[in-house]
Amino acid sequence: MIKQTAIETAENFIEASFPRCASAVLAGSVVRGEATATSDLDIVIFTTCRESYRYSCIKDDWPIEVFVHNYNSYRAFLQSDYERAKPSLAKMITEGIILKEDGMFKKIKKEAADLLCLGPALWDANTIEMKRYFLTDVLDDLSGCKDRAEGVFIVQTLVERLGEFYLRTKGQWIGDSKWLFRALKTYDPHFASKLTDSLEEYYKKNSKAGLIALTYEVLLPYGGRLFAGFSLGQEKHEGGAE
Repeated sequence: MIKQTAIETAENFIEASFPRCASAVLAGSVVRGEATATSDLDIVIFTTCRESYRYSCIKDDWPIEVFVHNYNSYRAFLQSDYERAKPSLAKMITEGIILKEDGMFKKIKKEAADLLCLGPALWDANTIEMKRYFLTDVLDDLSGCKDRAEGVFIVQTLVERLGEFYLRTKGQWIGDSKWLFRALKTYDPHFASKLTDSLEEYYKKNSKAGLIALTYEVLLPYGGRLFAGFSLGQEKHEGGAE
């Protein structure tokens, strides 16, 4: 059976499941023109629910992720987007196709757009130092690793921490999995390419030199590697160890 169009399916879903909702937005990869065979439909609903919730279902062969909010609950999620630097709801609201709206939705869309323009909460000096320390830690693990299987897992952590450090120290949004790569590519295609090439070099040739060099390069403007002298919570224990 041929799938119905994304918009048609979304409209039918809203009519059947949320006929009295105030506003509804279709978002996700289908809206951006990036859909694959396994893509789902992301639908944001604004209704009179007491608390926000989400659930998954299938309609007309389309997997659907539903994000239900009222006109107050969404604010906590936008704030969380800001603090985590992962603007998932903000992007869905601003990039999505409006299927149904009332007068309130324009205000919400502007809030989300303003948040995206503002960028995430900036890291302070203490946070940069802490992140620098933990990036150094995994860098040292990779540098000294002689077990290929362990190295594969270490590299996964290194890439996550390296991508986060590179973007957050520049006041940029981040993401998980493919969204981290997309965030890097959007902000700095050259860096994204260097990181990808270094990963290919490791996976194909078992060479970690490129990843190590790139990590040193990212750390250098902030003082390079950090180990000696770093502490967390030391003041609470000054005066003697327990």
